[in-house]
Amino acid sequence: MTLPDGPLVAWYGDDFTGSAAVMEVLEFAGLKSALFLDIPTPAQLARFKGLRGIGIASTARTHRPEWMEEHLPAPLEFLRDTGAPVVHYKICSTLDSSPEVGSAGKAIDIGTPIIGGAWVPCLLAAPIMRRYQAFGNLFAGAGQGVYRLDRHPVMSRHPVTPMEEADVALHISKQTHRAFGLITIEDLACDPKQALMRAIDTGSEVISLDAMTDAELTQVGGLIWENRGEQLFAVGSQGIEYALVGHWRAESLIPSEDRTTGVGPADRMLAVSGSVSAVTKEQIDWAGTHGFAPIALDAASVVMGSEAAEDQAVRSAHVALSKGLDPLIYSARGPDDPAITATHEARERAGVSKEVANARIGAALGRCLSRLIRETGIRRAVISGGDTSGHASRELGLYAFTALAPTIPAAALLAAHTEDPALAGLQLALKGGQMGSADYFGWIKRGGGAA
Repeated sequence: MTLPDGPLVAWYGDDFTGSAAVMEVLEFAGLKSALFLDIPTPAQLARFKGLRGIGIASTARTHRPEWMEEHLPAPLEFLRDTGAPVVHYKICSTLDSSPEVGSAGKAIDIGTPIIGGAWVPCLLAAPIMRRYQAFGNLFAGAGQGVYRLDRHPVMSRHPVTPMEEADVALHISKQTHRAFGLITIEDLACDPKQALMRAIDTGSEVISLDAMTDAELTQVGGLIWENRGEQLFAVGSQGIEYALVGHWRAESLIPSEDRTTGVGPADRMLAVSGSVSAVTKEQIDWAGTHGFAPIALDAASVVMGSEAAEDQAVRSAHVALSKGLDPLIYSARGPDDPAITATHEARERAGVSKEVANARIGAALGRCLSRLIRETGIRRAVISGGDTSGHASRELGLYAFTALAPTIPAAALLAAHTEDPALAGLQLALKGGQMGSADYFGWIKRGGGAA
């Protein structure tokens, strides 16, 4: 048995960090992949030969269903036409979605008739990332503990989509009327193919998949791959790619080891952060005592439309560089930062939605980063925050990413591809707010690679 020629997986990510996470799973497993920031032109696509994975990153997680109805069909049709056997709508491994914002259910409703297939696998679990599903309920690690999602110390306090339900099917069922089924860890231990056929025969359209271990994830990968038909639409985290890679390795179809090498240290580095998570706060705190200069961006002023806050942050960054420090510009330092309340009040005064306010902050951070890259020639940077990464990356005028060096899963160092000679050679890491070790910024400055 051999794998078919051409792309094996095509994916559309609802945020930039998650989109990049899919790419790194495939690339570091030896499957050449590229992530585009929009539907690529023929000329752009031609620059990447022999792709086995093709993705498109978006900011869908921050938008309402009306936006998704307008913006999802064209890229999903492009991905369908690549001929990839699996077309994956990538959502966050902690189910960041609701009926009003970033609706996974709306994505299923849009994508299913475009891609087709006898069933829609729904897989969030990824044990390597401490994401587990048992009997339909999703669990996620935080610190030394593992928590049911509705009791998770971060996700239960998410500023946009606080998690009130751990059952994957129940959560997404609030966003679509399609019927859900479930394949449990008991089914995996018995006859998963029979369980799948039974679920389809009884009318299940979307089937939630349990996995607690790497072995179970590999089983799930085989279930998806061997029952894909001509083309299958799947929804979930990068657990889908981990599952497929596990299955392909079990069948000796691809190399058995991931690439783990780094790219070496950088003399100077830049970073911006729009994340408000406690994990990112710990990383900013670490950076502040290890050669970085944390610089607060006045996010409230940005939301009100002021450009002065950006100018001040850039000036402070230049001062930090003159002192031998690496600038780290942030909009908030953790979930309890008073800046969050100030920004909320500014948003109400300005009469703008959370979606618009977040976009303004992300774009402002991107402009700060773009100015500093151009003014200093520094070629390594981090953008922290899933939503921020999308808005900020677009300010840099990039069109694609490829994966350079791993760190922890879902936070690799990437090569940025651009038509702008002023940004040639840029290396950029996109990190979700909940991802990474305390020393993450230092890890990226060292050039990534195995810990």
